Amino acid sequence: MSRDICIVGIMVEERACRAPEVQEVITRYGARILSRSGIPDPTKSRGIITLTMEAYDYEAENLVEDLGRVNGVTARAMCLVEAME
Repeated sequence: MSRDICIVGIMVEERACRAPEVQEVITRYGARILSRSGIPDPTKSRGIITLTMEAYDYEAENLVEDLGRVNGVTARAMCLVEAME
C-alpha cells in the first residue's frame, strides 16, 4: 500500500482564538505535510487553510477527525488515489 497525495481543506471560525489548537493538531501530522497555505478572511474572523499531504487515506482522515474536535473548525480531505505510483 502506497501513500497518496491528499488535499485537506480547513475552515477556522474565530481564527484568532482557535489558531493555537488548530496549529497543535497540524503539527502532530507535520511529517506528512508537503505544503500549507493560509488565507485570512479580512471581512470576517475566519480563515482557510489548505494542506497538501503525502499520506495514507486513514492518516488524512485521522487529521480531519482531530481537527473536527476543535470547536469552530470544519475540515475535509480528498486523496488522489495512486498518485505516488
